[in-house]
Amino acid sequence: MCNTTLPRIVATDLDGTLLNSSGVITPRTRKALQRARAAGAEIVFVTARAPRGIRAIARQAGVSGTAICSNGAIVYDLATDEITASHLLDRAAARSIGQALSEALPGVGLAVETGRNLLTEAAYTRRIEDDLAYHREVSSVFDGDDPIVKLLALSPGHTADEMFTAVIAAIEGQAEVTHSGVNGLLEISAPGVTKAGTLDALCRERGVESGEVVAFGDMPNDLAVLTYAGAGYAMANAHHLVLAATERRTLSNDEDGVAAVLEDLYG
Repeated sequence: MCNTTLPRIVATDLDGTLLNSSGVITPRTRKALQRARAAGAEIVFVTARAPRGIRAIARQAGVSGTAICSNGAIVYDLATDEITASHLLDRAAARSIGQALSEALPGVGLAVETGRNLLTEAAYTRRIEDDLAYHREVSSVFDGDDPIVKLLALSPGHTADEMFTAVIAAIEGQAEVTHSGVNGLLEISAPGVTKAGTLDALCRERGVESGEVVAFGDMPNDLAVLTYAGAGYAMANAHHLVLAATERRTLSNDEDGVAAVLEDLYG
């Protein structure tokens, strides 16, 4: 990235990155985001969260515009509450992947993110209080005709890294598999759908080159974005694979690491 050119896009993950461990935007971080916006930068959330999980955060941060949700499967307009683009997992492929997951991880619980709601089977026991109104329990997530934005696999007895190793060979080529730090949870999207791919498409629409992007993240699902950006910063609290693969570092999410970099960039 040219030192004389300010980044035109600030692409940031949320959990473990922009949000502190209490799940809030600090006043320092909000101020730094506003400083970047005043300098002409667009703030783009690039998150594993579904659209319903980011509008309140956007209000906290004073951010409007476009967000990339569900690991790149959804492009979302914060102002209008519209899903403007989605990249869905084929239902037949999802069913095949579900079978492979069940064989590799007996007892695994499956859920499907539809973009607006979450379909959950009995073995998928993860619950987030603010999200309960959007849960719908079903006998099989593959019945019906709801869109499959993302397939979720829960196996509390394993780490996400262990699960990834167990299933990646079984479903290679059928889907993108990643995780975002939740213990025992894998996130599965359509082939080729990543945070970085959708961010690249958004940048192309705006005439922004990758070298004009500064990015922040902490988990394996952020790694491609950090590599794509002209300046990709791993949080001090990042997953070991992210730390090993990136050169730039900032402070932890509890030390306003994103704000520290933006303050330096935008003065």
